[in-house]
Amino acid sequence: MSRMVEEVEDGRGQVTKYRRHSNGRGLVSPSARVDASTFVDATAYVESDAQVGENAWIGAGSWIDSGAIVGNRVFIGSNVHIGRDAIVSHGARVGSHARVGVNVRIGAGAIVERDAVLRDNSVVDQLSQHRRVGSPATTTATTTAAAADGGAATRSGSRSRTEPGASRYTTAA
Repeated sequence: MSRMVEEVEDGRGQVTKYRRHSNGRGLVSPSARVDASTFVDATAYVESDAQVGENAWIGAGSWIDSGAIVGNRVFIGSNVHIGRDAIVSHGARVGSHARVGVNVRIGAGAIVERDAVLRDNSVVDQLSQHRRVGSPATTTATTTAAAADGGAATRSGSRSRTEPGASRYTTAA
């Protein structure tokens, strides 16, 4: 049995090839690794060199960018963008319409509410008082190291703030 390959052309005329994932029929780059137990909605994309662990859920219209790592049992809602080289550790939840920037680290069990925006190089982890990021709050941090093995990210010199007009952070129960 051969795998079906689909070609998608972007607005610049560049053609990218994808295969359909067996669980949900989402589009997965041939160089990405997605566990067979993970659900990838038919309208979701997993880009080159991304990795998605066991029993994860990737909702409709979501896009896992190149080099991103999504851990085991992660829930990603609809129309979410996980940025290039971001890490979403095991058991984390990312609400619908959230935007996760480049090189963001989301720790194990963290919750990112719907419509939240995490700027490039942000950290949300179990060590942080801001384990649950509200909507439409943003968070920023300077990272020096992060665990790519599914554990909570480590950080030093981090800062977080709430943008003007955004809701305050709340701590997960």
